[in-house]
Amino acid sequence: MKKEYDFKGAKRGAVIPQKGKSRITIYLDNDILDAFRDKADAAGRGYQTMINDALREYLFKSSKAIDAETLRRIIREELRKAS
Repeated sequence: MKKEYDFKGAKRGAVIPQKGKSRITIYLDNDILDAFRDKADAAGRGYQTMINDALREYLFKSSKAIDAETLRRIIREELRKAS
């Protein structure tokens, strides 16, 4: 082992990056996370995969586009909750 290493050209992140996937931090309610973990254990699958599948299913089911008025209403509601 060397006494010193040169990290000038080093980059942070996974040694082998996954294509088509991104690492993120997301906050979920504990009861939702527990439910996904329980279902995943029962099915013998990963809970993150199940969350990904549920999000994908939701996106493809909701075919109605959000118009500007609906988006404004949602933003107003969320701003009220945050303040």
